[in-house]
Amino acid sequence: MRVAELMQSNVKTVPSETSVAEAVVSLADAHVSGMPVVDGSGRVVGVVSTSDILTAEAEAEGDDGRRRLLNDTAVQDIMTPRPFTVAPDDDVREAARQMLYADVHRLFVTEGDRLIGVISTTDIVRAVANGSL
Repeated sequence: MRVAELMQSNVKTVPSETSVAEAVVSLADAHVSGMPVVDGSGRVVGVVSTSDILTAEAEAEGDDGRRRLLNDTAVQDIMTPRPFTVAPDDDVREAARQMLYADVHRLFVTEGDRLIGVISTTDIVRAVANGSL
């Protein structure tokens, strides 16, 4: 089975200059734990996840530090740069191996520099549970 058969193609992104507070709302609204971060030309430059946000919050000092993190910090300052990617024609088992070895929950599906989808551990587990994989 190919990645393109399981990937989600309606991928929400967050601009790199978006505040952490806005990213939290975007993640919650989309019901996802991570989103690709894009630059001004729409190129994926990173991923911001709930883990990134929680780590940054744990490092913030006091209420004022947390307020500055949420309102005055851009996601580009806390994101994980260079997210892992996979091609749509790649085998799903290879994508699963890549997620396992990299200890990540999602891979962004790209054709060249263009983001076309995302495949997550949930997508793969759903396929296994349904007998598709």
